[in-house]
Amino acid sequence: MNRMTIPGLVDAAAAHHGERTFLTVDGTRRTYAQTRTAAATMAGALAARGCRPGDHVAALLPNRVELIDLVLGCAWLGAVVVPLNTALHGRLLRHALDESKPQFLYVDEEFAERVEAVEYAGDVWVTGSPQAPVPGVEEALTPHPSRPQDTAAVLFTSGTTGPARGVRCPHAQFVWWGRNVADSLRLTADDTLYTCLPLFHTNALNTLAQAMTVGASMVVDRKFSASRHWQRGAGTGATCVYLLGAMVPMLLAQPPGPGDRAHRAWRGLGPGTPGPLWEVFRERFGVTLVDGFGSTETNMVIGSVPRDCRPGYMGTVRDGFEARVVDADLAEVPDGTPGELVVRTDREHAFATGYLGDAALEPGSWRRTGDRVVREPDGWFRFVDRVKDCIRRRGENISSYEVETALRAHPDVAQAAAFPVPSALAEDEVMVAVVPRAGRVLDAAEVARHCAGELPVFAVPRYVDVVAALPLTETGKVRKSVLRERGVTGGTWDRCGQEAVPDGR
Repeated sequence: MNRMTIPGLVDAAAAHHGERTFLTVDGTRRTYAQTRTAAATMAGALAARGCRPGDHVAALLPNRVELIDLVLGCAWLGAVVVPLNTALHGRLLRHALDESKPQFLYVDEEFAERVEAVEYAGDVWVTGSPQAPVPGVEEALTPHPSRPQDTAAVLFTSGTTGPARGVRCPHAQFVWWGRNVADSLRLTADDTLYTCLPLFHTNALNTLAQAMTVGASMVVDRKFSASRHWQRGAGTGATCVYLLGAMVPMLLAQPPGPGDRAHRAWRGLGPGTPGPLWEVFRERFGVTLVDGFGSTETNMVIGSVPRDCRPGYMGTVRDGFEARVVDADLAEVPDGTPGELVVRTDREHAFATGYLGDAALEPGSWRRTGDRVVREPDGWFRFVDRVKDCIRRRGENISSYEVETALRAHPDVAQAAAFPVPSALAEDEVMVAVVPRAGRVLDAAEVARHCAGELPVFAVPRYVDVVAALPLTETGKVRKSVLRERGVTGGTWDRCGQEAVPDGR
């Protein structure tokens, strides 16, 4: 069995760590040996319902054991799993189904009406129904002889800057994710990994591969809760946690309490953590956050390790990968100059093979990331912004990320988003939406004055909206397209005409 495939990874982990606990999810506990059996028998159950190697099996399931069984069972059978964002419905759900063209759809009974509404024409399996594939019923199968480059999953991008696209992720990409992140986090068989991120997202899915790589235990929670995160993590005995950068200010916005350090976790993966919050987070919760660069289309190309982190920086290029910073013409720019990050790898099949409907990308080719970064002379990379989120004002490029970092430094701001809106003078105006901390009141003019003390005059927001919540994806990313579309409203504070705040024009 090829070790660079998901069945190979499952089989090797079962052979080395058979009776160790691998997984706890949705009230179910599995050893490594039981996980191998569940994958094989799910493959049998899928085959009994007409699924064949190469078929696409979509899933509209929350974080529950059936989804993990489906991911591993599809890989065992040689089918392609398509885990869908559980927030999808209507037009967006129809788009995902049209893009991925699944022959089968496994759906939680909670979401069954959504599928009926979009008139999906394939076979639908509803959890708890007699038609749903159940591991352990059919005879186990030997794994399909998949190759490392064969597609194991189609994962959709978050769709924050445009329509979500399906990414073809090969078997070997998951194996490399497991090795790279396990090494970066310094994971061992003694660790317990706790994630509350959704399993349709590459971060949570690849935690499975990390655990199998080293023989660790993994606990999957239903969803993120800022108020109960540490309590839940403590109950699992977690030594490593998984967060996205947007979750860090949410946790820090919670009232301090005895549970802040009543847990065993001492490090975590926290890509996108704002630099000023890194040390504050470690001091309060006792957790060192490891940053890095990786995407659904690539792998952990850039990263750091717990003993060598630099707040506000993603890290350095990892072995087996290359990274450059380029201008609009794809010419490399000098160190210290912002530009788009492009990456490539000599790790065989460590990157996705491309998007659905597109030709396969050449192995070893450079991949554009859409991220604006800076490479320092010593090789450390700093995230600046998404290329599409850059704000152009009065001839200056403004990083929305840096504006948001300044806003979060305000003691009464819990969350913030900066984005461009049209200007009567061409180019953009800077607009921000801010969420106050619980029990606090935010004054828009005071927010602008705070920014004036933190930012260059051209980056000080003209428009400020104080809102109860930001529109977020299921993975905690701000849906800036929603904010841009809403734009300036009658309730928006406008800095023009406010004498106490520098105009910046």
